[in-house]
Amino acid sequence: MQIYWTTIKEIIEETPQVKTFILHCPEDFTWEAGAHTHFALKGFNDGDAPNRNLVRHMSISTLPHEEGIGITTRIREQCSEFKSILKNMNVGDEVALFKTHSNIPLKREDKNIYLLSSGVGLATFRPIVLDYLNNTANVNKIYSLNVDSSKDFLFTPVFTTVSDKKITTQFVDNRTDYYEQVKNMAADPDGLYYVVGSDEFLRQNIAILRDHGVQPEQIMLDKHDHQLPEFLATNA
Repeated sequence: MQIYWTTIKEIIEETPQVKTFILHCPEDFTWEAGAHTHFALKGFNDGDAPNRNLVRHMSISTLPHEEGIGITTRIREQCSEFKSILKNMNVGDEVALFKTHSNIPLKREDKNIYLLSSGVGLATFRPIVLDYLNNTANVNKIYSLNVDSSKDFLFTPVFTTVSDKKITTQFVDNRTDYYEQVKNMAADPDGLYYVVGSDEFLRQNIAILRDHGVQPEQIMLDKHDHQLPEFLATNA
């Protein structure tokens, strides 16, 4: 396993609770839209076994041409050991990246794509939307739906409705309105449904989509292949 050590290039305060850490890109480090990585703090591998408290599975919220690896995360006042250390880190501090992979690349199959997310889960979709805006070929349209009770909606310059690009975005601040809209989206028999959020959020969305006739192969999750049956099995 290759570990890429790098440093923090910039820290962006997206909202009062959400920050994006822009990291310098190590030589030979590559990724694509929709990728995730293991983001680790200094000391995680000092002992005989990795300290899992200092490692998190994170989406990369930027594209390579943006000249920095973006890690976007919510840091509440009461938070984990990992987040407590992270919130006090500064530009120039060292971090590590490893096991970078993409489970949800943008599928260009001439279909409608629905991006369903909760809160900071939108970070996973930011590079996918930018990839689409740069090249709309073989995608009918994109519809992004995000629920965030804080009402501090993320990445609004990117997630905006652009009619001539056939992209529609919607933010809601409660689950009731959100799930009503998911039911409306599920009426598309050929759509592709990308879902990002907590495991509970995934299961709730999948249940609604499946109840409305969406097939498992139409649902894209940021999970490894061996994890998909747990969520997409017909009796899940």
